[in-house]
Amino acid sequence: MSKKEGEGCVRGRKQESASETSPSSVLSTFKTFQQELDTRHDKHERLVKISRDITIESKRTIFLLHRVTSVTNVEEVLAEADAKLDGVRMKISQIAEELRGEDLFQFHRAFTPGIQEYVEAVSFQHFIRHRSLISLEEVNSKLVFLKDHKAEDKDSCTGLQGAQVLTFQVTPTDYLLGIADLTGELMRMCINSVGNGDIDTPFQLGQFLREIHDGFSYIGNTGPYEVSKKLYTLKQSLGKVEDACYTLRVRGSEIPKHMLADVFTTRAALIDTEDGVS
Repeated sequence: MSKKEGEGCVRGRKQESASETSPSSVLSTFKTFQQELDTRHDKHERLVKISRDITIESKRTIFLLHRVTSVTNVEEVLAEADAKLDGVRMKISQIAEELRGEDLFQFHRAFTPGIQEYVEAVSFQHFIRHRSLISLEEVNSKLVFLKDHKAEDKDSCTGLQGAQVLTFQVTPTDYLLGIADLTGELMRMCINSVGNGDIDTPFQLGQFLREIHDGFSYIGNTGPYEVSKKLYTLKQSLGKVEDACYTLRVRGSEIPKHMLADVFTTRAALIDTEDGVS
């Protein structure tokens, strides 16, 4: 190779390298990054909005379920709660649709409040119906959805033509946090039951809450940070229910039934004040 040919090759490589790093190619690369980030931000906002809707509907379901202490037809209330929870699950199916092909944990913070509220609602209904704690597997078994798609959809993960099966898996952390919040609803159920003259339910709730507390105690500091934070509130709820059971056992015959709820509410407020809870 002659000297001139060698210099020509060097100049060619320099020109090629310069063209690869030209301003237009750099700008095109950053526009691609911008589009990817905008897409992720839009998806995050949609998930936040869906989570808010799930939270609102789950809270309404919980308020409805508290009526079981004051009605004669409990099954009617539970059936109405079933219909509301079906609507909530339809919202969760939208999350599953948004997360299709995505890493769940990249968007987890966007929808975790709504999922925790859903777990609280569905576990509350399960306790009223079966007097037991719903498992994580039972929660997830109800979050399998059949979505309609075009027959030519290549991403279909089922043999059914024109349909696709989507699943959403509640994480163990969201499940534990939802169960921790459940204890507050059980404490309110205890007070409402006493106010309606039901003196058996508080003792059932007290035993159930002690079992939940023991389960959380086994986790201790080895579990997620959020779970350890809610353990304090769980202890408070258990203490209020145990206080109600003690009052029923020791002073139940002295206090008229219609005044028991006021007594427990006042004592619970005093406990909150002593613990520094506003």
